[in-house]
Amino acid sequence: MTLELGGNIQLTGFSETDPATLVIVKKMVGNFVKDMTQHNTGFRGLNVTLKSVHEREKSEKFEIHAHLKTDQMYTAYVVERNLLVGLDSVLKKVEKETRPRD
Repeated sequence: MTLELGGNIQLTGFSETDPATLVIVKKMVGNFVKDMTQHNTGFRGLNVTLKSVHEREKSEKFEIHAHLKTDQMYTAYVVERNLLVGLDSVLKKVEKETRPRD
């Protein structure tokens, strides 16, 4: 199931996330997109995909992919035990990809 935030933000795989965590996820993604639109006028969309891997009781890992669409397509992914830490990491990685290289 895909959650749509506005017309250009999609969260895929977050349907089983508890409501309190989902609020934080939406806030983090919303702030990221706000920053991207202020710094990059070519922002066209963001898709964040969540997969649970290595599921064990109290010890699951999350695989998180981010696909940022501007004039180009930028992608990043992380595998992390903490969903929010992983989301922060993947958003920072994809933002770093958009910066010009020296």
